[in-house]
Amino acid sequence: MIFERIKTPGIAHVAYLIGNQGQGAVVDPRRDVGEYVKLARRHKLTIKYAIETHRQEDFVMGSAELARQCGAKVVNGRHGAFGHGDIRLDDGEGFELAQGIRLVALHTPGHTPESMCYAVYLDDAPDRAWAVFTGDTLFIGETGRTDLTDPSKTAEHAGQLYDAVHAKLLPLGDQTILLPAHGAGSVCGGNIAERDDSTIGLERSYNPVFVRSRDEFIKGKLDERIPRPPYFRHMEQVNSQGGMGPLTSASAVRVLQPKDFQTECRRGLVFDLRRPEAFAGGHVPGSYSIWSDGLSVFAGWVAEAGTPIYLVLDDAATALDDAVKALGRVGLDYVQGVLAGSFEAWRDHGLPMAGLGTVEAGRIEVDPAQRDLRVIDVRDDVEFETEGHIPGVSHLYVGYVERELARLQPPFDPEAPVVVTCGVGHRASLAASMLMRRGARDVRNLLGGMEAWQKLERRVELGACANSVTTPDVEGPRR
Repeated sequence: MIFERIKTPGIAHVAYLIGNQGQGAVVDPRRDVGEYVKLARRHKLTIKYAIETHRQEDFVMGSAELARQCGAKVVNGRHGAFGHGDIRLDDGEGFELAQGIRLVALHTPGHTPESMCYAVYLDDAPDRAWAVFTGDTLFIGETGRTDLTDPSKTAEHAGQLYDAVHAKLLPLGDQTILLPAHGAGSVCGGNIAERDDSTIGLERSYNPVFVRSRDEFIKGKLDERIPRPPYFRHMEQVNSQGGMGPLTSASAVRVLQPKDFQTECRRGLVFDLRRPEAFAGGHVPGSYSIWSDGLSVFAGWVAEAGTPIYLVLDDAATALDDAVKALGRVGLDYVQGVLAGSFEAWRDHGLPMAGLGTVEAGRIEVDPAQRDLRVIDVRDDVEFETEGHIPGVSHLYVGYVERELARLQPPFDPEAPVVVTCGVGHRASLAASMLMRRGARDVRNLLGGMEAWQKLERRVELGACANSVTTPDVEGPRR
């Protein structure tokens, strides 16, 4: 049997190639399918099936592209939320994926109403599941969030997920290997464990869906406060309609000389992918600071489908291809240009530059009453409340800085100096660039962030604070 786990950086997505005797399938493929096709060729497999666990929210699916390139049949469930399917499976219905490998579909609603899991049975032990592809229903150490399709039905969906896991997955047996569609760092679930391997038996000992009662589990889901990127709705629509076709090639992105870049970038947004320290030293005015590994997650917070995007990279020859892929995976295809010679060329042409201040953890006064700087922590709610924060700070998650800035108390003053902090400085650099676009004149990034603060053993507080803007319910209250 052939089995491969393929990870997608940035969005913590995991797809799987499984097959035997020349025939195989890819489970939950992303849009750029080249890696799957190469692996299949290496293993002398024909990709016969593209299997979908649900309509993904955080990336463009690649099932249609596998069908186009390889003739793969799209396999999913009968729920109407799925897009096109060549093979529609009912709960409990199975089929032979390849010689000696049988899949059985299990309808497990909760994360989304159409969510399906697929139990894998091998001829060596036909009555005991070898593994189960769980999509976003069951992660390692966690379950999928239940607020995505309708925040007002978070509790109802949590109950459905709990029931489905206990009725459909638990009976598969402790030996069953868990194969989820996301790992640690995904926004499709909170607190996912930072490892790749687990079984139903291991999960029974610590996963909240197994160790909590149904009511306790539902309450835990109601208490979750995971930011929802605005591009999720677009991904759902795109995937319902069969995806977006092949990715734009990096070779189609124009290399623009500094003065041409200056003229053309006014049509869209500039993403500066250099490190926070480099961005602080000098950058194209009005640009967003988004580090390379954060591009898939945070570009969708500030850009919409169809937005022209211009890139500033350390080395376009080595980094452009990855950047175009990262953006295309979340539906941002309009990368129009990259700055020739990076920011150094811009600087050498004497073009306008903006700068960003930096500050060390040891130079900030702990006592809010004596501090002459406002400090804004832009980590998410759970990080802020459980991992410790600087006493007296304001709190606003980075993704909401532009749209929720007016909710800060006391009101944000663009004339007053402000320090932005996060874990180590990457999200703070993005937030600082957002504040500068909103007219802030003196913004500084706390380089090293809370990691440096705590290594210096400086005082921290836990829990929410009076100046905290918690994750807003942008689509209505949850109950």
